[in-house]
Amino acid sequence: MEQLQITFRKLLNGTDTTFHRYMHERINWDARMIGLMGPRGIGKTTLVLQHIKEHLPLNESLYVQAEDFYFASNRLVDLAGSFAKTGGRYLFIDEIHKYKDWSRELKLIYDYYPELHVVFTGSSVLDIAKGAFDLSRRALMYEMQGLSYREYLELFHGIRFPVCTLQQLLRQEVEMPEGFLPLQHFSDYLQKGYYPFADGDINQYIQQVVNATIETDIPQYADLSVATARKLKRLLAIIAQSAPFKPNMTQLGGQLEVSRNSIAELCVYLEKAGLIGQLRTSTGGIQGLGKVDKIYLDNTALIYTLGNRNVEIGTVRETFFFNQTRFLFSVATSPISDFLIDEKYTFEVGGKKKKQSQLQNIENGYVVKDDIETGYGNIIPLWMFGMLY
Repeated sequence: MEQLQITFRKLLNGTDTTFHRYMHERINWDARMIGLMGPRGIGKTTLVLQHIKEHLPLNESLYVQAEDFYFASNRLVDLAGSFAKTGGRYLFIDEIHKYKDWSRELKLIYDYYPELHVVFTGSSVLDIAKGAFDLSRRALMYEMQGLSYREYLELFHGIRFPVCTLQQLLRQEVEMPEGFLPLQHFSDYLQKGYYPFADGDINQYIQQVVNATIETDIPQYADLSVATARKLKRLLAIIAQSAPFKPNMTQLGGQLEVSRNSIAELCVYLEKAGLIGQLRTSTGGIQGLGKVDKIYLDNTALIYTLGNRNVEIGTVRETFFFNQTRFLFSVATSPISDFLIDEKYTFEVGGKKKKQSQLQNIENGYVVKDDIETGYGNIIPLWMFGMLY
């Protein structure tokens, strides 16, 4: 316990609190048990350490990493008990997916120690709702994704821009800060701005995130064999080389020597882990249960890292739009255009010369154009969709 406290204090002292991710203000920190899920490398650890540093009494708080060597011979539930007996009230467990019986022991902690407030973080590949011990009724769950363009501007360039609603974008009611040049940093964001890495080789960091997700996180959760994990990596490579990818599950199954059902399952793992985004038809309604029409890489930084320099700007634009909107809305493929949001708004995404012939006489039809600073009528600048969170 003493060594855990020492490690915790050291991490806390090195935590910068000048910038906060959007999720910090959305979490109900008073809840007894909170789960924060999300892909690797997007700032979950920093967020929880910031909250401790700024809002909680240090002598009543403890942050631990689930992969700490301490847990090789100690159970999480026993740590919680010892912590509670010494006056502890706020227990934070990082990367819970690396602890073998995480769902069972979190349930026990919740039931045995009502005086504790527990926050745990984990890979988004974990399906809490299907946990064997029904954590979903006990934990308040949040899903977090990488930096929006708005957050990137604040973190790396000190430019503050208010969060915009979709309705503000559609009505052309967005007021830009004085002197703001919206396209000045947009290209840089698309290439490397999704992950909050400040220094070093950004592409190398992203590659490390991808490798750890495929080689460790997904196989550990899904109990995949080494051979299947290799096929998962090959599948991602195939998608990366040809995204947006129109999936032919039978053909893919033949390439990877697995069944078509297995391909669909592997794609779901990649999607949950924040590596791909699957654009479905609206057949399944608002819950997104329709047939997968296209598969994109999850974000534009992955395109530049995994695309082997074969980067199509049209794909980058569509990926950015899909990534920044599907987190907040139901996004499906449109039968007449690129995207359909909330089964109501139709969007065609392209460059500044993009025509709107496909949207003739379409109610709630909008053209999203890259390389323009301001919109007019039903034309909206692409960059503005990075201001939604």
